[in-house]
Amino acid sequence: MRIPHIFHTKIVPARLAAFAFTSVFALVSFAVAQEKPKAKLPDAGKTYAVRGAKITTLAGPVIEKGNIVMRDGRIVAVGADASIPADAQVLDAAGLEAYPGMFDAESQIGLQEIGAVAATVDSRELGEFNPQLLAATAVHPASEHIPVTRAAGVTHVVTAPTSGLGGGSSLILGQASVINMDGWTLEQMLVRRSVAMIVNWPDFNTRSFDFNTFSVRERSFTEAKKEYDRKVQELTDFFAEARHYQQAAEKGSSQNFTRDLKFEAMIPVLKGELPLLVLAGRAREIRGAVEFCDKQKVRMILARGDDSLKVADLLKAKNIPVILGPTMELSQNEDDPYDKFFTLPSDLQKAGVRFALATFDVEFVRRLSQQAGNAVAYGLSHEDGVKAVTLFPAQILGLEKDLGTLEPGKLGNIMITNGDPLELRTEVKYLYINGRPVSTDNKHKSLYEKYSKRP
Repeated sequence: MRIPHIFHTKIVPARLAAFAFTSVFALVSFAVAQEKPKAKLPDAGKTYAVRGAKITTLAGPVIEKGNIVMRDGRIVAVGADASIPADAQVLDAAGLEAYPGMFDAESQIGLQEIGAVAATVDSRELGEFNPQLLAATAVHPASEHIPVTRAAGVTHVVTAPTSGLGGGSSLILGQASVINMDGWTLEQMLVRRSVAMIVNWPDFNTRSFDFNTFSVRERSFTEAKKEYDRKVQELTDFFAEARHYQQAAEKGSSQNFTRDLKFEAMIPVLKGELPLLVLAGRAREIRGAVEFCDKQKVRMILARGDDSLKVADLLKAKNIPVILGPTMELSQNEDDPYDKFFTLPSDLQKAGVRFALATFDVEFVRRLSQQAGNAVAYGLSHEDGVKAVTLFPAQILGLEKDLGTLEPGKLGNIMITNGDPLELRTEVKYLYINGRPVSTDNKHKSLYEKYSKRP
């Protein structure tokens, strides 16, 4: 039986009218070949600088004492001798350390607020095929989770539609977006409108949990295989229809076909412009997903990948990267070692498989650094532990030109800490997002300050 991570187990209705309503606008935006120009922030054009910090650029040697200069949202200079303009607003960071802001490669930030209150959950939809849904259109910039998350050093995230409790029946969930953890509006937060198409690969289970009756349902291997094969065939048929639509749209007359938003959203996937982020855990399912993507000639990124080590040779041969889930969880398989998820990052690295770490969560995205810290404690090098939540996700998702390191030309997403960011006791003292200082105040902090003064 496959049970979702404990932090995911919230019972909510699947129907989310707002998410579906906004999908029409998502498709109109996606049809345009380029991203919309980003909305200007209130202090756009100002110059900011960090002076005297120990800088871990992740693009070269550590700079023991250096400066970082940012203008118009991007880094313009980094180095021990980087000149600070006279008009710059300067942060004296002597004794502090500078790192690229952390990147959660799979979350539902901005799409969920209170899991048990349906009106505040906008990450799921009815139906098996929803490629036209775009996560960015449903993001709530005023979410209380955003300031809590960024105070932990997470400056940008992938926010994505999810299958819901127990995996759900949806196969294509929609498109994931990348957003910064600051901005009054979505336009100010947006980094990449569409970064991947999310596919919920069918489970192959002889035992399943019925959330309606809260009981375990048993079925034969034959029945389970029949159900699995049926869903894979439905997915195959959908891709075939999408290809026919693509041919009609590109080569035929507009009078010869009826516009379909679902198939239209699939065209970038079929062209290889947009990867499939495939949610699959067990080895059998991972092999099935790889075989499917091979036949369809589409780019694949594996998500979750609980049994990815068992198929590491296949993933390496096909150059398929993995976005792993939290290290701080236990396997549901009785014969798995207790430290399976702690050692999985280092094991995959030794096997030559590219990976990144993610939380697949909302409220516990703030623990992203701890997930990486545990991987380091179980064999991953410290440098790669930091890269697993900064540079590696940017590379896997094709965003390395903008994110992941501290170099001229990159977005000014920077965390300033008083120590190792993977250590639990380390504090994030200052943050820059889009090249401007951002407050670390948040609801958790205000409640702590309020009740710590209680007589």
